[in-house]
Amino acid sequence: VAHTCRNVQYGWLIRNLHANGASFFFICIYLHIGRGLYYGSYLYKETWNTGIILLLTLMATAFVGYVLPWGQMSFWGATVITNLFSAIPYIGQTLVEWAWGGFSVDNPTLTRFFTLHF
Repeated sequence: VAHTCRNVQYGWLIRNLHANGASFFFICIYLHIGRGLYYGSYLYKETWNTGIILLLTLMATAFVGYVLPWGQMSFWGATVITNLFSAIPYIGQTLVEWAWGGFSVDNPTLTRFFTLHF
């Protein structure tokens, strides 16, 4: 990412379009949800549940994309959000260590999140 932003012509533009495009995409998603609520589409349970699963998947993808710049906000965001898994009984701590790739947020975490963002 750093190489693309610094050495590729207009690489900074591609990165900013990607980040801002994701925000615009979520605006469109929320408008779509609002339209579904207005027209009563939630009555079609299977379709609505599929949409909820897609929304959660998109939110997870956006979260791992948020972590990729690996600044202070990204690091602590990854730490706090992945620690929420520890609230799950019995398997929570195992899930956290799996997501981290060790016992703390480090380079293996970044590699896993980069893979999941694709």
